[in-house]
Amino acid sequence: MPHPLAHQAAAHLATIRQHWAELLLAIETPPADVWPPRQLTHTLRPDDPLDVTDRAPLVLRQHPAPLNLDALDTGLAIERAVFDLADTLAAAVQRAALDDPRRWTYRSPTDPGSRAYGLHWAALYVEGRVLDEDTEQGIEAPFTPLPEHLLHEAHRVAEQAAARLLRTLGLDQRTTPVPDRPCPWCRGELLLHTGPDEAPSVTCSTGPRCTAPVPRTPAGRRVWEWHALPALVAALDVVEQHEEAPPVAA
Repeated sequence: MPHPLAHQAAAHLATIRQHWAELLLAIETPPADVWPPRQLTHTLRPDDPLDVTDRAPLVLRQHPAPLNLDALDTGLAIERAVFDLADTLAAAVQRAALDDPRRWTYRSPTDPGSRAYGLHWAALYVEGRVLDEDTEQGIEAPFTPLPEHLLHEAHRVAEQAAARLLRTLGLDQRTTPVPDRPCPWCRGELLLHTGPDEAPSVTCSTGPRCTAPVPRTPAGRRVWEWHALPALVAALDVVEQHEEAPPVAA
């Protein structure tokens, strides 16, 4: 049975893969404000889908004019960390034949090796090593079980990389005041709640006195869950347009 840290490391690697396309899109997009939530405005565009399998790794590309330097720095750091980790694990446990497609190939001065296949392949390779996949064929196995000290190292790298990615995308666990957007029903402060494994939600700080037509939390605050957020965005836009409209002449 795999070590508990192995499952945790695999989960962090899955988080990186899941949000990698969004990070690539963020590099090409000016930094977003807190409001509206990124998931409502910063999704893959149906008219311009982003296929991460067709994108060269960030460390192998030129970046003449990125629109979001923080996202680019995060992407470069994560790629380098996962690529280097794959090198380390391969050196310790890999004994696959040169023509085995499961093999991790090191870079050379003239060839990027397996790094050319990008972050997804590297993350899947590392996940296979921490879960001790393909180690049960005895002397013919392409990999040997991962030593515990390298499992701890893989867990550390994957955890830090996933946390940085989520933080850069604003998807880490946080509660953020919605700037300059009071509740349309009571003018109370709105708070945006995000987390890595949950859809964003918004609560009104006024409490039970707020008359917004949405349910309440156990603490008595009105809450807009994910499905209700578009209606809240629309209501806030109406209020903003009304406040910006010029007075009507008598």
